[in-house]
Amino acid sequence: MKPVFLHLMRHGAPEGAGKLLGHSDAAPTEQGISACRERAENLAVTRIISSDLSRAQKAAISIAGDRGMTAESDARWRELDFGEWDGCHASALPANALAAFWDDPENCPPPHGERWSDLLRRIDSGLAEIGDDTLVITHAGPMRAALCVLLGLDYRQSWAFDLPYASLLSLQIWPDEPRSAQIIGLAA
Repeated sequence: MKPVFLHLMRHGAPEGAGKLLGHSDAAPTEQGISACRERAENLAVTRIISSDLSRAQKAAISIAGDRGMTAESDARWRELDFGEWDGCHASALPANALAAFWDDPENCPPPHGERWSDLLRRIDSGLAEIGDDTLVITHAGPMRAALCVLLGLDYRQSWAFDLPYASLLSLQIWPDEPRSAQIIGLAA
């Protein structure tokens, strides 16, 4: 199968930035939506997908509307579920538990939260359905998970990439099994 282009965009700034927003449905700011629209202006895609959370979904709907397209919503592209920590500022959490989580999200997940391997499975499943040039508006965690799935990076290596709000990570992927990819651009 021929390679396709996959563009992963982190949603723009949300209301409540600075909190662990995992599955919390924080609304995007107008500036956040505008930043995503501007970043997507020159992308040639035939499909637009987003997380089902409004901070990603509203940007996808806006970008799709600019192009006369329809955006698809897919819960697999949600951020990692931070469980009991969802919606909290990091400064309000037990420092030792938070440090253990950042060091090893697989073995030290947030209370009642998602393990790193759960996120990897969700993203792997979403990636399996990418068959044409696609823009996915998602969150930093799923973008890092996609790097791990597609490039064989481990969790720590995925943190070598700065992924601020409205950043765009572009990859060329070969969707056949075994799936492979290469990074062709990062606009942070």
